[in-house]
Amino acid sequence: MIWLTWRQFRTQAAVMLAMVAALATALAVTGPQLADLHRAVGSSLVDQVPGADQSLYYTGLLVVLTVPAVIGMFWGAPLIARELETGTHYLAWNQGVTRTRWLATKLGLGAAASMTAAGLTSLAVSWWSSPIDRAVNGGGATDTYFPRLDPVAFAARGVVPMAHAAFAFVLGVALGLVIRRTLPAMATTFALYAAIQISVPMWIRSHLAAADRTILPIEPGGAPISIQDGARQIVAHLEEVPGAWVTSQQTLNAAGQPAPVPSSFADCLRTESGPPTLQQVDRCVADLGALGYKQQVTYQPAGNFWSLQWAETGLYLGLALALTGFCAWWIRRRVT
Repeated sequence: MIWLTWRQFRTQAAVMLAMVAALATALAVTGPQLADLHRAVGSSLVDQVPGADQSLYYTGLLVVLTVPAVIGMFWGAPLIARELETGTHYLAWNQGVTRTRWLATKLGLGAAASMTAAGLTSLAVSWWSSPIDRAVNGGGATDTYFPRLDPVAFAARGVVPMAHAAFAFVLGVALGLVIRRTLPAMATTFALYAAIQISVPMWIRSHLAAADRTILPIEPGGAPISIQDGARQIVAHLEEVPGAWVTSQQTLNAAGQPAPVPSSFADCLRTESGPPTLQQVDRCVADLGALGYKQQVTYQPAGNFWSLQWAETGLYLGLALALTGFCAWWIRRRVT
């Protein structure tokens, strides 16, 4: 049964292995030079990364983020849906192989291969990007690279991609079991996995580890702020805590209570001749600070990276195990 499953699976596995090998080769060639540059210049590395390495940085992010989705679509969804669609599952069951063993072999081999592919890809990209990550966490000012805790970079570092791949694979298998048609199962797997990958950083990840909170005065020369939504919203930039992931912000009034930015602030910034000058912005910010307004910032510090990694890994592996149980129940009760 293992041999048969491998024969059905080997083409997809070979394609994925070739992609991982090509990426790893490119990273291995340029990685040592990037590490040497970081040792020489420290946090200022973020301003000196060669253009080709900048492209490779984003390529690595994209590949690691894409691997679990590809695994779910092209490995998981067709694995059983294709057999149910064509009726070949009856042949295996008539050879003395139980449904449970048939399912367990396919899930076990596929999940192991999925986690291996994602783990190797994440290992290569995390190793290559580590000098840039350390430079950003060390206070290197940049708008070009993501801190490791940023929702985009977080899913492409550490052990989390392995859990994402296992979950995406089992999700594809479960949807293939239910839908029983390959192409619809593939499309549904991609859509549902993408929705979950957007939802978890927005509503769940920030609660997986204890967050820190700070209150910043609103004043000229203080924490850098952005004025948004027609001067009805203020966003503070937490430059004194490098590598942090800001999860929420609130403007507080003089009593320390959450409050909207007063309309007088927008009136102060309004001009007839175009955008306000820098001096006018400083004056309006000073007036707002004089009224006692402050900005409360909730964030995950850079030191919470591994706590969040292990917590999210456990979350996704738990979901994968739950889907595995669903698959076992469905194939024994609903598949005929």
